[in-house]
Amino acid sequence: MVETRKIAAILAADVVGFSRMASADEDRTLARLRALRSDLIDPTVAGQNGRVFKRTGDGALVEFRSVVEAVRCAITIQNAMIERNVGMPADQRIDFRIGIHLGDVVEESDGDLMGDGVNIAARLEGIAQPGAICLSEDAYRQVKGRLDLAVTDLGPTVLKNIAEPVRAYSLQVGMPAVARLATQARAPEPKKRSMLAPLVAGIGALIVVVGGAWYFLAGSRPAAAAHLSVVVLPFINLSGDPAQDYFADGITENLTTDLSRIRDSFVIARNTAFTFKGKSVDAKEIGKELGVRYVLEGSVQRDQNRVRVNAQLIDAETGAHLWADRFEEDMADLFKLQDQVVARLANALNYQLIRADAETGPHSKNPDAIDLDMRGNAAIWRFSQQPTKDNAMAIRALFEQALKIDPDDAQALAGDAVAYQFEQSLGWGNKETDYEAKIIGQADRAIAIAPDTMFAYTAKSQYLSHTGRVNEALRVADAQIAANSNYPSGYANRGQAEIYLGQFEQAISDLQQPMRLSPRDPRIGWYHDLTAHAELGLGHFDATIEEDNKAIDAGYKTFWPYLNFATAHVLKGEMDDAKTAVAEALRLNPKLSIKFLLGLGIRAQLIDALRKAGLPEE
Repeated sequence: MVETRKIAAILAADVVGFSRMASADEDRTLARLRALRSDLIDPTVAGQNGRVFKRTGDGALVEFRSVVEAVRCAITIQNAMIERNVGMPADQRIDFRIGIHLGDVVEESDGDLMGDGVNIAARLEGIAQPGAICLSEDAYRQVKGRLDLAVTDLGPTVLKNIAEPVRAYSLQVGMPAVARLATQARAPEPKKRSMLAPLVAGIGALIVVVGGAWYFLAGSRPAAAAHLSVVVLPFINLSGDPAQDYFADGITENLTTDLSRIRDSFVIARNTAFTFKGKSVDAKEIGKELGVRYVLEGSVQRDQNRVRVNAQLIDAETGAHLWADRFEEDMADLFKLQDQVVARLANALNYQLIRADAETGPHSKNPDAIDLDMRGNAAIWRFSQQPTKDNAMAIRALFEQALKIDPDDAQALAGDAVAYQFEQSLGWGNKETDYEAKIIGQADRAIAIAPDTMFAYTAKSQYLSHTGRVNEALRVADAQIAANSNYPSGYANRGQAEIYLGQFEQAISDLQQPMRLSPRDPRIGWYHDLTAHAELGLGHFDATIEEDNKAIDAGYKTFWPYLNFATAHVLKGEMDDAKTAVAEALRLNPKLSIKFLLGLGIRAQLIDALRKAGLPEE
């Protein structure tokens, strides 16, 4: 077959959640997609001198002579979909993800295109937000002076099976470039605050100041650079008592969560930030490693009923200290004074990003319950590094003690649901426990009280996946991402649901996002294990083994990676290795059985493989 090389602009597009919509109403979904192709996509492609060289089920790969034409085509399609989706129920909307790259491709005699130029475009499509367009740096360079859209610099991005990171840019259709700075000045829709928000007077103020400094600095830079990318380093405990570390950690986590809610922000997840705890760090090096512009650091000193907080914001590019302040408050007055502190600093900056809600927010107002919530959160993170039954029981004990004090404590409800979900999914449960009430019931109550309680979504989505209600699990994960797009587990939960639905390629794409948001996350082993499940579903047995080796190396030493090993080895015909893997899985959980796995909805093909490897029936 004759082949030639050339430089081409490649556009890759597909429908978000197509398999889910098709499984709900296949005929209607296919009819709508065919109509879109005939009266929107194909005419738009032709109008920009493009050529569809491959259909991919619900998507397409398109060649253009220039990036300008490719981007014009993408913008036209995405704008048209905004109009067509008006009034449509959320579960019936058709949204496209689009990726565009300019690069070297190989053209075969039949007109098909292959090579990195195509692969990178397809991977960029996979990381694009629904309704958005993701460009490589090579593509963006061709059009950056012509765009009238809001642009977010995603920084160097690791794309699956692409050797080197690719700098990527997200174009937000419907958001004009002239509004890029102004959009940050609009206060977000009021949201209920997290459980930890009222703990220290001025924490809300820190968020306002960080956001305000970002806005102020962005005003002196080109519009394309107006993007808040930040890491909140663990605040140092200056109390002289290591047992108070959880208190400083809780403040750090609260800041990270609230900064994550800022529109178009990129906030490094708490888990990666905490890998720098106790280390002497250089802001410039952290900025380069994590791909962020700003570093927020500080210290906390708790003395009886007084709390002192120092914080400073650093420009990671220059190392310059942009802002610093100190807060000292009486614990008894935190709820009353927090709004006043936030308002004072916001007025000084003439800018407000987040409205403090200390008096009316959904948090517990009992200081003992708040303290137990903070200890429970710390216990959850310990569990992520050491997933043992004892650690799971420690989580339950703390949150259930908090619930005895305040039965409507959303953070405690969610934390308790998480503990029961750990118990159920890792085989430590018992028949007497009503897991439906303990997980779904408590998670739903937490979300009703505080819609941004992330642990509640995680517990609910995972339990639904494990109990066969996978479409519901996917909807919960989507709601979690909508509530906080910077929270890594939301994408992991979506990936897990997609694995159960057989959407393995989409799952792999979604599982790249938590690794990007939290590249040093202690839970990264779990993300690798989920990726291994997806690779196994695709029949990529060596990739399955590779991903689960990464999971174990990262500390995810549960039975799940070894079950994947066993299945992959059986399907490769390597029975001795399969039996060794099953033996290790049983060592980690002696109660493991075929019956238990069937209860979690594991696919029949995998069950048969594990039977052959020697996993007992009961």
